[in-house]
Amino acid sequence: MKGFLEWFKSSTKMKRWILMILIGIILACYGMATVLVTKEMSFANVGKIIVIFVVGFTCIILGVIFAQKRTMELLIEASDLRLEKGAKNVNVKSLIFNKKIYNEGPKIVVIGGGSGLNTVLKGIKNYTNNITAIVTVSDYGKVPTNSRKELELLPSDDIKNSLISLAYNEEEMEQLLDYTFSSKLRDLNFGDIYLSAMKNVHKDFSDAISASPKVLNISGKVLPVTTDEMTICAELENGMIVEEKEQIPQVVYDKVTKISRMYISPSNCIPAPGVLEAISEADAIIIGPGSLYTNVIPNLLIKNVAKTIKDSKAIKIYVNNIMTEPGQTDNYSISDHIKAIVDHAGEGIIDYCIYDTGEIVPEFVRRYNKEGQDLVEQDVQKCKEQGIKMIQRNMSDIIDGNIRHNPRAIAEAVIEIICDDLKYRDKENDPEYIMMKAKIKEEKRKKRNIRPIYKNKSKNKVQNSKGSHVKRKASKFNEKYKERIKSIQTSEEQMYKNRKKLEK
Repeated sequence: MKGFLEWFKSSTKMKRWILMILIGIILACYGMATVLVTKEMSFANVGKIIVIFVVGFTCIILGVIFAQKRTMELLIEASDLRLEKGAKNVNVKSLIFNKKIYNEGPKIVVIGGGSGLNTVLKGIKNYTNNITAIVTVSDYGKVPTNSRKELELLPSDDIKNSLISLAYNEEEMEQLLDYTFSSKLRDLNFGDIYLSAMKNVHKDFSDAISASPKVLNISGKVLPVTTDEMTICAELENGMIVEEKEQIPQVVYDKVTKISRMYISPSNCIPAPGVLEAISEADAIIIGPGSLYTNVIPNLLIKNVAKTIKDSKAIKIYVNNIMTEPGQTDNYSISDHIKAIVDHAGEGIIDYCIYDTGEIVPEFVRRYNKEGQDLVEQDVQKCKEQGIKMIQRNMSDIIDGNIRHNPRAIAEAVIEIICDDLKYRDKENDPEYIMMKAKIKEEKRKKRNIRPIYKNKSKNKVQNSKGSHVKRKASKFNEKYKERIKSIQTSEEQMYKNRKKLEK
């Protein structure tokens, strides 16, 4: 009985649809009863009864549809809330429902490498389980230790990091895969041994990676873009060729030149099994963020990858970098990033570009300036002229003193694009649309509910026009960077005091 009464709470927003169903039933019953008890009817009475019956029947249908839609939203919200509170409070039925809905989510392919790819995966996994991460495998050529030689390991660091990003519990998965052994297994970690064992069991490295999500119980799957041994090479504007990926930025910086084009050696590397199939079946393909020339573009140079992306009916989204990268994208604007991708992969590779608002504390930007980095110039109009739809989002975050992409902001922007596309195709009642809209609403509600907490309340009260005291809201800027601004002010005050002492 208690559970039944909960449906009538104002927070559930179910009473309106229950009322609509009841009104519909009453009208439909009234129309049918009138037909049964009336012996003679004029055309006017017949028309009136038909209208009442149709209105009643329509109310019943709409009430049932919207009640089911709201029920699904409530179950998703309840399931996610239980998962956030911890495993002890998780309801089994909600978990089963949650898994079913997420398994019916949009098919999303994320292409890239490094921390940029992992950032996107961390956000997208909150909306769907149908994720395929296509990772650049480019660490060939490094001299392995004796332990790694014995296991005949392929480069796997980027793959391990992607598996960690897709895990339900990232911290525990990271501790497990990065656990380093001693004695005879020196320099090896559990991730190396696990991938080596999976490769031997499945007789193929690509199949071993594909099977890992089921074994590790993670969301989505990870695929190497190719299992062929390849080298990422750069041809510079001065004609010089650099054949070591790690050396490219330093050589560009030392020679005071730019990258003319990227290529892979050998040029006929074939995609790993499942890569082209995942791209062709995707609902959305996300390219980037990450190192433009060494992590993003090399994926597009693998045979038939760029062609399959262009031929796919999926929405193609490029997530632009927030900062330039020394030796790769010095003084680059958004249009320069897009042009580099188009020059290597051809037209039609990007439909949308998500870029940052650039609202970052100057102190952090100045620190990056000292390392030769700067904010990516936002020449939005030039990008629009290229036929790219531009979407601006506040997706920058400060993590451990570094400027990073916010996983949830990127995911929210991507899901909104997918929802708009589903709405355009009249699929508003599909489970995947309902699930994603419910998640987006929940994320926005959480953001609205965040309020600054003040230690000294008296300092944050101001008088209004009537003379009464009201709380003064902190700006979003101060709220987000309060601690950092305080440390900057403290350091400047100390610098001023030291200068005064020197002058004396």
